[in-house]
Amino acid sequence: MKYQQGDPDKLKTKFWKALADSPFLFLQLDGDSATAVPMSPQLDKDANSAIWFFTQTRSKFAALGPVSATFESKGHDMYARFHGNLSVETSKERFDQFWNNFVAAWYDGGKDDPDILFLRMDLGHAEIWDGEMGLLDTAKMALGITVHEDAKDQHTETTL
Repeated sequence: MKYQQGDPDKLKTKFWKALADSPFLFLQLDGDSATAVPMSPQLDKDANSAIWFFTQTRSKFAALGPVSATFESKGHDMYARFHGNLSVETSKERFDQFWNNFVAAWYDGGKDDPDILFLRMDLGHAEIWDGEMGLLDTAKMALGITVHEDAKDQHTETTL
């Protein structure tokens, strides 16, 4: 079935808000599903084409390159799968912007821990689903009534 398109800007806005409210996603190196692990992306509201991650130098993500992420919001009403490319972030300003006690708890040596690997994921293609179903659609589904037409605005393929 070919999905019909919802409003990409509306769904992207809702996605970014949901990700900020529930900042955990699964990240994996493309072609290696065994690398899929929960990660906490660092978000900058003014940089909506990249997200950042702190990890360890011994992490499989040190291989860099193409990655995929999957996301489900806290309320289970927003879902996304998106792709991008991992590279080492060298900006000290960006590093300091995202450093906090939750990150520090993973590194015995603090900001100077030699095991810190700070990564940037430049974002590309994405699919976003708004899973928030209204009362009428929920009632239709309970009765076995098709909701394809009603759901057409709840999915989009876009670029982040």
